Amino acid sequence: MLKPHFIAIIQDVIFPLMSYSEADEELWEADPIEYIRQKFDVFDDYTTPVPAAETLLHNCCKTRKGVLPQVMQIIMQIINAPNLNAKQKDGALHMVGSLADVLLKKKVFKDQVENLIMQYVFPEFQSPHGHLRARACWVLHYFSEIKLKNEQVLAEIMRLTAHALLNDKELPVKVEAAVALQMFLISQEDAPKYLESQIKEITMELLKIIRETENEDLTNVMQKIVCIYSDQLLPIAVDICQHLATTFSQVLEADENSDERAITAMGLLNTMETLLSVMEEHPQVMLSLHPIVLQVVGHVLQHNVNEFYEEAFSLVYDLTSKSVSPDMWKLLEIIYQLFQKDGIDYFVDMMPALHNYITVDTPAFLSNQNHVLAMFNMCKTILTGNATEESECSAAKLLEVIILQCKGQIDECIPSFVELVLTRLTREVKTSELRTMCLQVVIAALYYNPQLLLSVLEKIPLPASNESIASHFIKQWIHDSDCFLGIHDRKLCVIGLCTLMSLGDGKPQVLSELGDKIIPTLILIFDGLKRAYAARAAEEEEEESEEDDDDLEEGISSDEDEVDEMGPSYFERIAKMAKDKAAEQGFELTATIKDGNDSDDEDDDDDDDDSGDEMDETALEGFSTPLDDEDNPAYVDEYMVFQEVMTNLPNVDPNWYSMLTRNLKPEDAKALQEILVLAEQKKAAKRSKEIENAGGNY
Repeated sequence: MLKPHFIAIIQDVIFPLMSYSEADEELWEADPIEYIRQKFDVFDDYTTPVPAAETLLHNCCKTRKGVLPQVMQIIMQIINAPNLNAKQKDGALHMVGSLADVLLKKKVFKDQVENLIMQYVFPEFQSPHGHLRARACWVLHYFSEIKLKNEQVLAEIMRLTAHALLNDKELPVKVEAAVALQMFLISQEDAPKYLESQIKEITMELLKIIRETENEDLTNVMQKIVCIYSDQLLPIAVDICQHLATTFSQVLEADENSDERAITAMGLLNTMETLLSVMEEHPQVMLSLHPIVLQVVGHVLQHNVNEFYEEAFSLVYDLTSKSVSPDMWKLLEIIYQLFQKDGIDYFVDMMPALHNYITVDTPAFLSNQNHVLAMFNMCKTILTGNATEESECSAAKLLEVIILQCKGQIDECIPSFVELVLTRLTREVKTSELRTMCLQVVIAALYYNPQLLLSVLEKIPLPASNESIASHFIKQWIHDSDCFLGIHDRKLCVIGLCTLMSLGDGKPQVLSELGDKIIPTLILIFDGLKRAYAARAAEEEEEESEEDDDDLEEGISSDEDEVDEMGPSYFERIAKMAKDKAAEQGFELTATIKDGNDSDDEDDDDDDDDSGDEMDETALEGFSTPLDDEDNPAYVDEYMVFQEVMTNLPNVDPNWYSMLTRNLKPEDAKALQEILVLAEQKKAAKRSKEIENAGGNY
């Protein structure tokens, strides 16, 4: 029913709606900042018919056969009319920009877009009408993904938009120019070079406009510029940060606490985080940035501006990633006070920063017992209160990190840590993640000092049971061994069991009952470890492959030559690279990577079952410990530890060794042998690496 009338609808309804109106003109003149806010506010889409007109035009041209040529003919008639006024020209250009993605996909039109831009858009940058200069920037923004044949056209686009940003007298033009620049920086690989000579001026002008308009889109532009031009912006990095901090304070102090202001403030904090990230290799600059950012963070935390806690804690993480200054230790006190007051709900957000406080400067962390006490009290509040299990997992992880990071230095803390997590296990636990995380704290304490842990466990009564807490813990550990996921958790599990096996006469009595279960449990864990290491290697190689594919795609035409990215050759390449990478790490990868279109239904269920095991690194695994860092002197290879235990036991405790191995099934005996061979390969690889690092002088 619409088709016979569509041309009339375009001419009489859509075109007038999409043209610059008298109301637009009045608002532009009276309050340009409000004009900008309305044009960029998605919520205003519901108060004006213009977005609906854009959508109707776009959908009809995209889905209705033959409509696009008719619409473009109408637009050309309008734009070439001899008596065309500025408002009508705006409507025609508005329609062209709204159809940008459709035009760029149709071969008959996309070859003409470059000329259309030069003929009809470029001249409007010289228009005496501000709204047409803004519209010219807006149209370019929507054509930013165009594949240009003439490089000079891109150079002219960047010149015109940069000039508009720097020199135009009208604020809405500057804003549209900034957004257009961002889109070309994202979409056109060669675009950045055209701004290099002016980037300092562009950046400072952009900061000025952000302060004036408080526009959230402009903070995204700033983040992009900071990422691309970090080297060029090095001399003014401190000025940028100070400007962002001042604008953030201005936004916070405004009487009107609108959602738009909150989003803008978040954008400013995120831009500060980006700035810290790109400047982290420049210590002198970072030294100057720290006090500015710290002041912003302190304002958020001390004034309880909880809507920005997440961003503030991200900044604390950045400020402590390389070193922890005296001022940052003072900030830890503020964080602790905030936690006690109303920060329990934000513990997960605090976690990365708290991890830094423990691991980046451990001697300073331990130099003041209040640091350790604050961490413990926060974990205790979480594990004894009504926090979510996600928060409880984080609290348990923090305790584990402290134990592993401070091995041999916090004996007096071990009883409290262990009792806290074991007490938590006496209450309802809904997820296996929390149960295993609490067990891991005790396993970490076992690795820290087995005699100390066992003496602690002897003093903790188990309610309504004649069984010792040590016996109950070890049984639960063996029972839940298949719930330990990822690399770190399984690794700690192996090291803990190896520690138990090596206790000699100090072994808990319960081990005599469980002797024939320990090696099968370890085999199960090692099997999971092998898959996890192989999956990590495959993931790393896939990322490298994607980078190579990106380079390859640059030379491929999007029209005629397409690559089947997920075809058989792709999977073969990934499989080969994964096996090579696994081999480097001492693993033989026997798993195969199959095409997702494989028609073998029998494998479907197996794939579902295995995927959770292979790609099971959790967020908590990102909180590293000395056990995970090969460059750390305290690093331990779980395969070599196991091999050493299995080599020594027959000599030092033959009866115990016999108890461990006498009932092994043939398949378990074979798996055990494979683990020991792999351990020997890893030991040889380590020796080879040491010789190489020593320049062959061994």
